[in-house]
Amino acid sequence: MEPLKQNLLKRGDEVVLQVDDAAFEGMTIARHEGFVVFVDGAVPGDTVRVRILKSKKNYAEAKVVTVEQPSPHRVIPRCRHFGSCGGCKWQHVDYQVQLRFKQQHVVDAFERIGGFANPNVLPIIGSEEVFFYRNKMEYSFAAKEWLESPPDNSPDSPNFELETPNSKLFLGLHVPQRYDKVLEITECHLQSGLSNEILNFTRSFARRENLPVYSSDADAGYLRFLVIREGKRTKETMVNLVTFEDRPDLMKQFTADLLAAVPSITTVVNTINSKKAQIAFGDRERVYAGDGVINERLGNLRFRISASSFFQTNTQQAERLYTVAKNLAALKQTDIVWDLYSGTGSIALFVSNAVRQVIGVESVESAVQDANRNAQANHIENCTFILGDLKDRLTKDREWITSHPGPDMMIIDPPRSGMHPKVVEEILEIAPERIVYVSCNPATQARDVKALAAKYDIAALQPVDMFPHTYHIENVARLILRQ
Repeated sequence: MEPLKQNLLKRGDEVVLQVDDAAFEGMTIARHEGFVVFVDGAVPGDTVRVRILKSKKNYAEAKVVTVEQPSPHRVIPRCRHFGSCGGCKWQHVDYQVQLRFKQQHVVDAFERIGGFANPNVLPIIGSEEVFFYRNKMEYSFAAKEWLESPPDNSPDSPNFELETPNSKLFLGLHVPQRYDKVLEITECHLQSGLSNEILNFTRSFARRENLPVYSSDADAGYLRFLVIREGKRTKETMVNLVTFEDRPDLMKQFTADLLAAVPSITTVVNTINSKKAQIAFGDRERVYAGDGVINERLGNLRFRISASSFFQTNTQQAERLYTVAKNLAALKQTDIVWDLYSGTGSIALFVSNAVRQVIGVESVESAVQDANRNAQANHIENCTFILGDLKDRLTKDREWITSHPGPDMMIIDPPRSGMHPKVVEEILEIAPERIVYVSCNPATQARDVKALAAKYDIAALQPVDMFPHTYHIENVARLILRQ
């Protein structure tokens, strides 16, 4: 075995490196005298001067100081906030090259974590829209500004918070890895030009009215989040102002002024969250314009989306992702399908016309309610949604299993953390003929599929890019029960 290269780098050192490859979570890989350095802000093919931020026994972490020789894959970012904002990581990388990196991420996960040799990874399905593709954006209010550039412009001088003399209110997105720090945003290329109008109007209104930002330390204030949702197919728009307190007169004024400035908005909602938890959900909602919901279409289905509903944030690619899952499932009209982690029922409803029955299991009560409403709105009668934690529903509270037919196939769409080991064990015990596993995290997916490989073979892996300019990738695995 080749001995590990000795680390000669110290924090604060500056060195010139040739960047070789992409790594997980948007980082890149370079080497200094054979020693691995993970570089933030570089593109494979770059020659860069970097400053060492961390120096460990087996690797170092660094950030780019200057680009000495740009990679042919490097492009000019479209957004002026790129590099400081946490919304995009790869806007400086050509999109076709981004897709290549994402495809390799899936291959690496299944080879290194799953232990599969030469996994059958199909060519990645890219997004036709690489800007303005999101149907939801969540902006945060802050009482201090997080500066994009430090005053002395030195590469390792930390960005810092600043209260300006003219305002103590800022509105924007979080900086990378800092969920307590907010960067003032005036334009974002992820949702739409209309959402930028709403964003900037809301900031101006809040400053004009001298509204206080909520502070978790003082447990006081008013403004928390601005959430904008759009029906990309229906052109309906929701503005949801999340606040700490209920101020009806102020919300009426905000709504009137907002609709005068942006008349295409179809509904305005105020979510009141009186808890310390910094989340854009609350105890109650008040509707000040429209009916408090927007509608969106996927295929022939229509979905009713409330302020608290989950819905895939890239409408066009969600339709492609569900079509991939449906095709890989090789469904038959006689099939009984179990949809595990069924959410608001979007996948279950999407495949319902091709099977006899779909049984969805979901742990979030509001999601189950949304799923039932969506089924009723689309006149779908062969879908049943069951509330409960899957780990318990498959191991302890098993009465529903005996009262429903067993599955010919399973669709599994867990959170980023993947499946609980006991859920994997029960799936192996139930042993449906086919499994389609949809994942937003190939690493945990590869771990779970490695466990399922006790009885299943991988027939295909299909990556689908839902989020251009980020390192995130969805992957669909088709598994077949070994005879």
